[in-house]
Amino acid sequence: MTTFRVLGMTCNHCVGFVTEELETLPGVESVTVELPTGTVSLVSDRPVDRAAIRTAVEAAGYELAE
Repeated sequence: MTTFRVLGMTCNHCVGFVTEELETLPGVESVTVELPTGTVSLVSDRPVDRAAIRTAVEAAGYELAE
């Protein structure tokens, strides 16, 4: 499992956009987002490159926290 924070999400639509983009990454099996904290957990069948995560989050219109 990979866990990280996404900045700027304010509603369930935001959660949907981020989830949809992250689910397109190779190997990602599930995405769980906790909106109040911006915490995102990815379950995948292989390591997911952080740069790919950043690209997907930015494609959704949000920012990956460092």
